[in-house]
Order: sequence, then C-alpha cells, then structure tokens
Amino acid sequence: MAAAVRLRDDFSSGQVRAFARCAKDADQVRRLLAIATILEGGSRSDAAKVGGVTLQIIRDWVLRFNAHGPDGLETRKAPGPDTILDDCHRRALAETIEAGPIPAIHGVVRWRIIDLVQWLWEEFEVSISKQALGHELRTMGYRKLSARPRHQGQRPEDIAAFKKPSPSGWRKSEGACPKARR
Repeated sequence: MAAAVRLRDDFSSGQVRAFARCAKDADQVRRLLAIATILEGGSRSDAAKVGGVTLQIIRDWVLRFNAHGPDGLETRKAPGPDTILDDCHRRALAETIEAGPIPAIHGVVRWRIIDLVQWLWEEFEVSISKQALGHELRTMGYRKLSARPRHQGQRPEDIAAFKKPSPSGWRKSEGACPKARR
C-alpha cells in the first residue's frame, strides 16, 4: 500500500475550522472539515466519514488543499468541452456576418445559423451543430436579432408622410347601447 500524501502543515486544524465557519459554500465547508479532521490527527478513513466520500476523494482534496490552501477546496465550475472553432474560423465568420450574404452566391437574403453552419462546412470543412454555433456566436457578441426588412430606396421623408396620427383621446361611441326590453 502506498504512503498517504503528506498534508501541508502551515495551517492548524483550528484555522481550517475557522475558514469553514466563514465559507458560504456548503461543499467547501465539508471538504475543510475533512481536512481539519486529518490535521487533528484523525485517520484518512475518519476524514472520509466526515466528508461522506471515499479515500480517493480525500486524497484529491488533500492535493487541492496542498496546492491552493482553503480556497482550493471551493466548488469549481467544470470547464466544458473544447470549442470546435479556432481564432481563424471566428475571424472569417465575423467578416462574413458583417459583410452579409450575397443572394446570388449564397442563396439567402439574411444569415441564419443553419446557413452559417453550411458556410463553415463549405469554407473550412468544419462540422458544427446549430446549437454549438449559436453558442459561439453568442460568445462573439452576436445575437439572434434580425432587422425589419427595409427597401434600399426608402427615404425618411416618405416615412413621415405615411405616419398616421393617433386620436387624442378615447371618445364614447355616438349611439347608446340598446336596452333590453321587458
């Protein structure tokens, strides 16, 4: 059987318990209390019972505590999968979005995510799902917004001429409601 990983000794069990009292994260408190049990001279099995985990998890917690101290036992967010697109793909995608589609070439009048998925395949042979590309576009600062279509020859003075003014206030209708006959 291998020797246990040595726990750093620059913290006392009282200091670790004080960190546990101040911590807001319940999982971090549980991890700190397990480490405090070891620092008090308890066995790793006792610490596993306190933490409600196995000995392997206690070993992982000791390694995290040794590397980063009490802050190393905070609950971390999982990194998630690596992105499919690299910086070159993102730059080309941004340029294409900003330039807009050419109907004769691309066959569309506005970009949809599915069209951009197809464009990425044709340009770079990169296969990406609609959901993943939507996430990439969101992180690049793009939103799924489309402007109302506007004719290229539209003039602002024509818009003002066709606007209808709203009535100034509500009016009662001229005829009274017919009363029910008895």
